[in-house]
Amino acid sequence: MHPKASFKNPRFLICLLLPLAVGGLSSLLTYKSMEMYGQLRQPLLAPPGWVFPVAWTILYLLMGFGCWLILDRPPKERRVALTLYAVQLLLNFCWPLLFFNEQQFLPAFLLLLALLLVVILMTAAFWRLRKLAGWLQIPYCLWLAFALYLNWSIFLLN
Repeated sequence: MHPKASFKNPRFLICLLLPLAVGGLSSLLTYKSMEMYGQLRQPLLAPPGWVFPVAWTILYLLMGFGCWLILDRPPKERRVALTLYAVQLLLNFCWPLLFFNEQQFLPAFLLLLALLLVVILMTAAFWRLRKLAGWLQIPYCLWLAFALYLNWSIFLLN
């Protein structure tokens, strides 16, 4: 573990709080649409609604911790990784708006596919800088693959 991992370290806190804030804001903007989600025909493996905020909170913390782990690398080395990190945060923010608020399931699926591709690239970039930072993104990749299944199934069923 990085020697300066502490909740008293502002950089560490910012890295943890930034993805949580992005997720929290998109949640605030889509909270009324969650009723709509419950009324959709669901695929066989759809989890209960309470799983989503729990899973996303864990994933946001893992991505923030991974980001923090690479911040001690020289700026030139970490530029690509941090750019991919910012792009995935933006796509991650936009997906729920498109899926829940706009109910545009096919465009949301395509956006989610792009998000997964960016996250795979980000994971590889994190991995090159610090293996643990890359490993921490594997659950995110797996969750996004599962989300693709859910999104595609909802598109087909509804």
